[in-house]
Amino acid sequence: MAATEIVRQMGEGCRSLPLSAHVGFDSLPDQLVTKSVNHGFCFNILCVGETGLGKSTLMDTLFNTKFESEPNSHSQPGVQLKSSTYDLTESNVRLKLTVINSIGFGDQINKEDSYKPIVEFIDSQYEAYLQEELKIKRVFHNYHDSRIHACLYFIAPTGHSLKSLDLVTMKKLDSKVNIIPIIAKSDAISKSELTKFKIKITSELVSNGVQIYQFPTDDETVAEINGTMNAHLPFAVVGSTEEAKIGNKMMKVRQYPWGTIQVENESHCDFIKLREMLIRVNMEDLREQTHTHHYELYRRCKLEEMGFKDTDPDSKPFSLQETYEAKRNEFLGDLQKKEEEMRQMFVQRVKEKEAELKEAEKELHEKFDRLKKLHQEEKKKLEDKKKSLDDEVNEFKKRKTATELLQSQQAGGSQTLKREKERKNCYLCAVLQLILLSAAWGSWSGFF
Repeated sequence: MAATEIVRQMGEGCRSLPLSAHVGFDSLPDQLVTKSVNHGFCFNILCVGETGLGKSTLMDTLFNTKFESEPNSHSQPGVQLKSSTYDLTESNVRLKLTVINSIGFGDQINKEDSYKPIVEFIDSQYEAYLQEELKIKRVFHNYHDSRIHACLYFIAPTGHSLKSLDLVTMKKLDSKVNIIPIIAKSDAISKSELTKFKIKITSELVSNGVQIYQFPTDDETVAEINGTMNAHLPFAVVGSTEEAKIGNKMMKVRQYPWGTIQVENESHCDFIKLREMLIRVNMEDLREQTHTHHYELYRRCKLEEMGFKDTDPDSKPFSLQETYEAKRNEFLGDLQKKEEEMRQMFVQRVKEKEAELKEAEKELHEKFDRLKKLHQEEKKKLEDKKKSLDDEVNEFKKRKTATELLQSQQAGGSQTLKREKERKNCYLCAVLQLILLSAAWGSWSGFF
């Protein structure tokens, strides 16, 4: 008999029996409370809204403290998510509070993708929890649950209608987180305008299919107050850490030249309603909705993407082991198929490469033959040219020899003529001297 059938039969055969005396398991709620108080609680709030709507101030006002945080830079090109965690204690109850602020939301000229960093951040927290859940050795008793339990969506007090950015963002977030819309800085518009603005917002959310968080009415202890507060959504709030004395009591206020807004006065704003619903009445329900609804939806979609399922094609229960084996066999089949495809592809590429190499080799041989033939032709031309130059050199040498011989002969003949001329000159000089002597002799003979 399968284990599931045994469990089903045990459930069907369960009987109610009376106790004859006190046993003590009625202390289980007290034990659970003691254990929870000792372990502490965690709560994570995501604040989404345009710059300047008072997100940080409202957080300080809600928890009656001053969260230390540096001024945020709004010069980033996109939306940044900044997470800060604080340890708070009230009446021996410890709360680990994480506040995530959307920095730069709505600051860009192109706001088309402003919601994407927020969706990715929420999914990353679910993914981290899922990875921890799937570990063989889990440490949930020390694990810091960073899943978003509540998203306070700050709406600008325009008094007209929701911006397209607000509608698109809330539509993308409504299946991932508990959205509580609030009208920030509601003292900027009159009461009549505020009433009309609330009606307009509610109408637009319904017409666009945006699912906001509804305070639960299934518990009789809170059904009446939660039903009443659902009708007041979205809450119109004012935040302030400034205090002033009103009557005999110090109260958080916003002071203007025309008067004073009392933050904790329900006739001035819905801050008290927001704090009651968010913290004092429905904080645990927000945590439970996050785990049982939003996280389960993410987990289911993620496991289905991985191939896990609860039933087989015949709608019969499907165990995790069977799912694993089926997925493993499918994976091995795909792996073998891919290996075969890769082998065929490898063989095909090898053949193509061989053909390319053969073609390249053929081209190289042809190129080598062309170069060899060209080399031989060039060599023959050079040899012919060398022979021609050698002939010209020999002819030049012959001409040079003949020229030198002729020059030497001409040089010898000119020397003979020179000597003959000198000899004649000497002869003429001698004759002239004899004539002169003869003349001189004749003149001397006449004298004597």
